[in-house]
Amino acid sequence: MKKIVVVILMGFAFVANAMGIMINDGYARETPPGAINSAAFMMLHNHSSEARVLVKAESSVAKHVELHNHVNDNGKMMMRKVDGIAVTAMGMTNLQPGGYHIMLLGLKHPLKSGEKIEITLTFDNGSTQSLTVPVKAMGGGMTMHHH
Repeated sequence: MKKIVVVILMGFAFVANAMGIMINDGYARETPPGAINSAAFMMLHNHSSEARVLVKAESSVAKHVELHNHVNDNGKMMMRKVDGIAVTAMGMTNLQPGGYHIMLLGLKHPLKSGEKIEITLTFDNGSTQSLTVPVKAMGGGMTMHHH
């Protein structure tokens, strides 16, 4: 009987490792009139035993897509491009206003609430995930200025 339990547990570990990164609560910000940039946010859950790094994002709605973070630069909060966003093994990283996020630069059209956009994420191991996220009306938190 013990052998069966071990096999089942080993099978569960394999399934959890195979799932890798799961993405929840993704959305992009609606753009106000005249804005040419927006941002996307989501929760990245790493269900594997290896740390992962989000190294690239792409979307057909923007000319350029970059990974960003807000940093304190001599008392002033500024957005900065980053080379990657780490997601620890069996951990999660929240891409949120005021923190890590995906910048959609040079939008090809304004983003309107209720619309859905496609985003493809690439991780350091070469894996990619495509997702469709809704566009939501802006709330407070982050401005759309690119520094």
